[in-house]
Amino acid sequence: MRFGGRTWTVAALADGQVRLVAENGAVAAVLLSLLFADAEFEVLDAPGGPSVPPLGLLESLPEAVRERALAWERHVREVETGQPGGPGPAGPPRAEYDPQVRTLAQREEAKAAELSAAGMPTSVVTVRRMRARYRREGVWGLVDHRATRPRTALGRADERVVAALRDVLEAGRERSSGTLGRLQVYTERLLAEQYGDGVVPLPSSATFNRLVRALADGRGLLGSARQRRWRSARPAPPFVPTTVMAPGELVMMDSTVLDAFVVLDDGVVERPELTIALDVATRTICAAVLRAKGTRSVDAAQLLAQMMVPAPMRPGWAEALAMEHSVVPYERLLSVDARLEGAAARPVITPQTIVVDQGNVFVSSSFIAACESLGISVQPTPPGNGPAKGHVERTFSSINTLFVQHVAAYTGSHTGERGQGAEGEAVWTLAQLDDLLQEWIICGWQEREHDGLRHPMMPRLPLSPNEMWAALVAVCGYVPVPLGREDYIELMPIKRQKINDYGIRIDYRTYDHKVLNPYRGERSPAADGLWEIHYNPHAPGQVWVRLPKPDQPRGYGWESVPWIHHTLVNAPFTDFTWQHIKRTVARRTDRAQHEHDLALALRDLLERAAAGHGTRREKVVAARARTEATDCAVWGVLYGQQPEAEADELGENVFDDDSEHDEEPSTNDGAVSIWPAEHTALSASPIGAAQEADVPAPRRCQVTVYDPFEESLRW
Repeated sequence: MRFGGRTWTVAALADGQVRLVAENGAVAAVLLSLLFADAEFEVLDAPGGPSVPPLGLLESLPEAVRERALAWERHVREVETGQPGGPGPAGPPRAEYDPQVRTLAQREEAKAAELSAAGMPTSVVTVRRMRARYRREGVWGLVDHRATRPRTALGRADERVVAALRDVLEAGRERSSGTLGRLQVYTERLLAEQYGDGVVPLPSSATFNRLVRALADGRGLLGSARQRRWRSARPAPPFVPTTVMAPGELVMMDSTVLDAFVVLDDGVVERPELTIALDVATRTICAAVLRAKGTRSVDAAQLLAQMMVPAPMRPGWAEALAMEHSVVPYERLLSVDARLEGAAARPVITPQTIVVDQGNVFVSSSFIAACESLGISVQPTPPGNGPAKGHVERTFSSINTLFVQHVAAYTGSHTGERGQGAEGEAVWTLAQLDDLLQEWIICGWQEREHDGLRHPMMPRLPLSPNEMWAALVAVCGYVPVPLGREDYIELMPIKRQKINDYGIRIDYRTYDHKVLNPYRGERSPAADGLWEIHYNPHAPGQVWVRLPKPDQPRGYGWESVPWIHHTLVNAPFTDFTWQHIKRTVARRTDRAQHEHDLALALRDLLERAAAGHGTRREKVVAARARTEATDCAVWGVLYGQQPEAEADELGENVFDDDSEHDEEPSTNDGAVSIWPAEHTALSASPIGAAQEADVPAPRRCQVTVYDPFEESLRW
């Protein structure tokens, strides 16, 4: 201890005094009261207090080792106190262990003799050592610590072999799967490079295989290539679960190839691609887009638009699928958003944060810009990490088991599960399968109880997505987001280019119109001097250019500019079709003539495919083109309103120097316009078709002014 500016060692305690010995041998006797009152008094080295034995570690020991330690505890207690169970009224001690009669040394000798006679040779030194351990560590000190040595699955393997094998396993994370024999060859080669040939021998094949599994198990270094990629892409733990309490707070988007064949035009059979948006809070499939293979960023933008507008009832659907017959508070919502009248029972959810993977569709500049324009935050997941968006991945599995496996031409999840002649079972077209899917989402998914949906006030009752949305919308409220023609154009992919004398050229397609005359060769008001151009990859027959218009409230307006060869190609086509033509037609002349040759080749391809004379590849290309172009008509129904008529009809010859066209202009210009132009007949539009089928046309959007304070009182 420290006292009086010096370091002392306690020699004895007696009658309220302490006898101290200094480092130089000086001896002092001090009253305890004076010692404790000194300001410099400090205990420097004191024996530790009693500790609780690690009972959890004792339970993990083998039973024989644990019983031996507990037996030694009874022997030590009997030597020290005379009672095997410790001090207490447990009867008189045995004569050879009575502390009143025998000394401690005698008791130790008696215990050593007793244990030796019982068949466990023990010396007095051993008894004394066990007593010291018991005082220091309790019963844990009496354990045979040979049983507590850390065990390793690597055994006595050479550390150099272990290090080389680890390097080989880590280097193979991103490679294709191989055999254990390949690992052995690579490890032997690495050891030879590091230490020389034959310096570090490899163990036998059986031992090496056990070593591989000991190193790889639990670390994701073995298994399929997909599992290894997921493991390497996973961020470092710990992970914090995300709690979502409001509709739209977290929405997950993803695409997958559907496990069923559909029949495209000309009898082409192909598996379509499904893209969905899932609201995590309610497990609602907010929107679903079914396309032929090749989902583009415009499809993701269409998904955004579908989420924010009510789903219209389609012809042939039962009245029970309408929102007014569901658990959704239809009357209250209708007073806020008139678009809900006649809508299907699918919630309208405006996303706040969207979780997407690293696919080109979702990380494209056009999709990011579309989300920013709508005030949506985009949160990408690590590359190749499906569990980061596990909710939507699990939903794809549920769609597969609850819907797709009951569809004709179901393929199974992989070729090993595919039946014989699955392609021959295909009977549904893409539009028909999409109609079935949309109907199933309303009646089969939104009304189905989900075990993961629990209301805090009813934790034992699983809810359906519609029930959960009805419960949460009463707390969070509902804000309608009206969208129109300009909003749709804003969601399209973007290009920034100059307006030249010949117009706008995108991927060997030239777009021109007289509305561009004042801006040819001019810089745009933007900082980069380029003009903003929006286009639809599924309908490249026209583009939209943002042009200054001071007379409009926003100061700008959208002008539609057609492709100069739109009168040459009458059939619908997509950018996918155009890329196929570009690969097959070699350029031999100048740029203008090459574009004309491409247009002629495109028309020839579409005509041959329509007549059934093309190759299988050409039929697939043409069938996808017709399917994608037809699907674009859904936008006219989606917004339920007619756009403003275009200034000029696309069929008009607006080019003064267009003398290279020998073909007669047709009445149908072939440009696929999502919005019906001024000259389009009513029956040619989806709304007109619905009226001819005695189906009431969708109403024009009527959205009331939303007062959150007043609305909270109503709810």
